[in-house]
Amino acid sequence: MDISFYAPQWGNTLPFDTFCKNVKAAGYNGVEMSLPFDEKEKQEILAVIADHDLKLIGQYWQSFERDLSEHLVNYEKHLRNLIAADPVFINCQTGKDYFSFSQNKILFDLAKRLSEESGIAIIHETHRGKCLYAANITEDYLTRIPDLRITLDISHWCNVHESLLEDQQEAVDLAIAHTAHIHSRVGHSEGPQVNDPRAPEWAEVLETHLKWWDKIAQIHSKNNTQLTVTTEFGPATYMPVLPYTQLPVGDQWEINVHMMNLLKKRYQVF
Repeated sequence: MDISFYAPQWGNTLPFDTFCKNVKAAGYNGVEMSLPFDEKEKQEILAVIADHDLKLIGQYWQSFERDLSEHLVNYEKHLRNLIAADPVFINCQTGKDYFSFSQNKILFDLAKRLSEESGIAIIHETHRGKCLYAANITEDYLTRIPDLRITLDISHWCNVHESLLEDQQEAVDLAIAHTAHIHSRVGHSEGPQVNDPRAPEWAEVLETHLKWWDKIAQIHSKNNTQLTVTTEFGPATYMPVLPYTQLPVGDQWEINVHMMNLLKKRYQVF
């Protein structure tokens, strides 16, 4: 099937050229990241990505403003900055969990207009604190805005609902049907990220996530559409840490590469 893998720039502490060199050598197709507003700095980043024959997924996450008018201005500013870089698409942590449906819809409508103007797809991530923070809330949005396409980071919902969503199958299935992009982090009922998905104590949790992702892969294979995956296990303190030292209990890069190779083998990507 047509599937490509992206590395998160989130958590990288290496020089950007070294990071991109490692991303390419590991077998990724590109990187997912936000971009600075400084034009010179942005062009330097884009040049390094191109030099390593990598693709870019633009990432927006800076939805901080409580006032909707201010929020809308900055939302458009960030999206236009990413659009100018001509990414494969933009993954957007849209809105706030405390905005009303009508408030968040204003943001969705703006993203749709910018996408139609530019030809760059803008999709919306399921993320705590943002508009699509819960399974039932997302079900309502997808029902009322049926053309909405999402990035499914279902690890957040496991945390929000303190479960593996056994009692919300209809909401999960609807989200899967609308998924264009996956963040393949493994969450659990008490957190958005297990310490290491290779550990045997997480086998059931990992298998549950894999079955969700399998359904998405099957849909894209049947429709002959490209599926993209960012292996977005995060750094400390998103990665669990030891007390006092705050040292991470796992290796973010190693775990993300493991997740990519696991999914490549599962979906027979060579």
